[in-house]
Formats: sequence, C-alpha cells, structure tokens
Amino acid sequence: MMTMPLRLLLVDDETLARTRLRNLLNDIAEEVPTTIVAEAHDGHSALALIQMHPCDIALVDIRMPGMDGVEFARHLARWPNAPAVIFVTAYDQYAVSAFELSALDYLVKPVRAARLAVALQKAKRHPDEAGRLEKSALATRRHLSCFERDRVLLVPVTDILYLKAEQKYVTARTTEREYLLEESLVKLEAEFGERFLRVHRNCLISPDAVIGLERVSAEGEKDDAWQVMLSGIREHLPVSRRQWPLIKNLLKNRG
Repeated sequence: MMTMPLRLLLVDDETLARTRLRNLLNDIAEEVPTTIVAEAHDGHSALALIQMHPCDIALVDIRMPGMDGVEFARHLARWPNAPAVIFVTAYDQYAVSAFELSALDYLVKPVRAARLAVALQKAKRHPDEAGRLEKSALATRRHLSCFERDRVLLVPVTDILYLKAEQKYVTARTTEREYLLEESLVKLEAEFGERFLRVHRNCLISPDAVIGLERVSAEGEKDDAWQVMLSGIREHLPVSRRQWPLIKNLLKNRG
C-alpha cells in the first residue's frame, strides 16, 4: 500500500541550512517519503506561503530576522488545521519555548538524518497530535494576523489603539487604518491583558493612547455618559459605568 509523502515547509533564513535539510530529506526518502511544498526565509513569509501551499509539517529555524520561529508557531497555534512544527536550530536554550508551544519535536543543528527521520515518523504515527499546537500562557505575540485579499498582514501590537468586537470579527485600530481579525476578544484580553484595558463589554483600549475623556448627555438617562479619546484618531469610544472608575483613575494617576 502506497503512503502519501509528508508535505513539508522549510523555514530558515540561511540558504545553506535549507539546502542541508533538502539533502537530509533525500537521504531518508525511502524510509520517510516527503515533498517540499515551499521554502521561506522568515516567519512572515512562511505564514503567507502556508495559505497557498498547505503542508503537514513546518521545519522551522528559531532565530530569524523579522518574525522568528517561536512567534511563527504562536500564530499557527490559533489557526484551524495548523501543520505540525518541528524546530530546527543551533540554540538548544530555546527548547523550553518550543515545548511550551507543544511543538512536535526539537532538532539541534547539525541535524543527523536518523534524528530527522524519527521526528518525521512521529508526525506520521500521531497526525492528530501533530496538528495541534497549544497556546502557552507565555506565548504572547508581537503581531496579530489579518487575512486580507489572499494576503497575511501583520499588525504590530504596539501600534494598536483599540480592539473592538463586532459580530464575528474583532476590529484592530491603528492610527492609519482598521484591520479585521478572526479572533475572540475574550482570548485577546487573556493574552494581552497587561497591554490593553477593557472600557466596555465589546472594547479594549491601549491605556498609553488615552488623551482625555468627554462627557456625553444620554437622552432619557439620569446620569451623563463618558467617552474616551485616543491619540491619533477622531473616533471616541464609550466607557461603561462599571469601567468608568478605572479610566478615571488612569488619567488621575498620570497627574
């Protein structure tokens, strides 16, 4: 009975490292049939390639410019049907981060053919386990992913002024534009609770972006309502009565 080859994505900023992996894969082809669907030089490029070239396993270096391998894996952890991740790196001190993210395996360079075969066989024996990257409490991302017109856009978390839940999506607002995220506001709050503050049941803001408060007369209401003003945008966001003391104290403490 013929076995379908494992579809692989190679992610490493060094061309020579990717060449060595290809050679090792050729050496173990009879034992573990594979096909390389794409290659990428950093995590950002790899995220875009996976949209066009679905794969079973990503062989990923950790230290890369732009988006490194660990953050790449953190993004995959939130994708449905994510490929398994096998980290391939010269720096074994990253092993803790790798297994916090439930990476399938961790290989230290220079990789031996026999060790690579063992890691790939693990994916064949446990396909359901291989595709399930779990989010660690320490796995805080530096970017959020936005899928737009067959592209993956990365939004720096430090640029986000607010996150607002709207129907099935969350809107991430920067000074330049809005981005639609296919994520839950509750999960974003759990991950970025130290960076964003809840001002309403459907909205989180960056406290650093707050420049003031505006009183709004609410028709039919006994008390006036308040809206928060953010740096760089004209839009004002309503503050719930429950969260009002937090926002007031925030501005008071700034003196």
